[in-house]
Amino acid sequence: MIIKIGIIDDHPLLIKGLKSMLRHHRDMEIIGCYLDGASLLKGLEEEQPDVLLLDIQMQGIMGDELVPIIHQQYPDIMILVLTNLEHRYYIKSTVHHGVRGYVLKISDESVLLEAIRTVARGESYFDPSIRREVQKEQSGRTLFPSLTRREREILKLIARNFSSQEIADDLCLSKRTVENHRTHLLQKLEVKNSASLIKKAIELGLIQ
Repeated sequence: MIIKIGIIDDHPLLIKGLKSMLRHHRDMEIIGCYLDGASLLKGLEEEQPDVLLLDIQMQGIMGDELVPIIHQQYPDIMILVLTNLEHRYYIKSTVHHGVRGYVLKISDESVLLEAIRTVARGESYFDPSIRREVQKEQSGRTLFPSLTRREREILKLIARNFSSQEIADDLCLSKRTVENHRTHLLQKLEVKNSASLIKKAIELGLIQ
């Protein structure tokens, strides 16, 4: 699977460096680079990446202001923050609004590559240098449940009041497979029924 990547950062040299680094990895393809929020939002109308590398501190619309807009309009885009800012406020704010990962620009190349591949799978990734602080903030619990792409599809249909059979028919799956996914969703979000599942998913920004 080729991971389609978008980059938004107001430093052209950084974008150039990222393009030079990522072009050597066969499972990654950069489909768009943007210097500001306006050009990003316009570009997303034409094509959406699987993973968006997003800086926070930019001229015009700040990255943390873009996150809820992107998450609402394009919920399937996995947003990975790539920034110099490691302040707890930005970590909590962006994760609350739907980012899948948070990596510092001073990190090694291997960290960024692992982060990209992890969030592309629908899982969350935090830079090792801030992971402990993030977990401490949440009393040792992860900020964002790691859901697979299929689980996210099923979660959206559950929120639309589809029955297990209707979900199975819509996604060409067996009813038993759907019910297994439903059970995993309840376990991951630590709830006991569909009503609580939908409520928790909305609170976490997993669905709108």
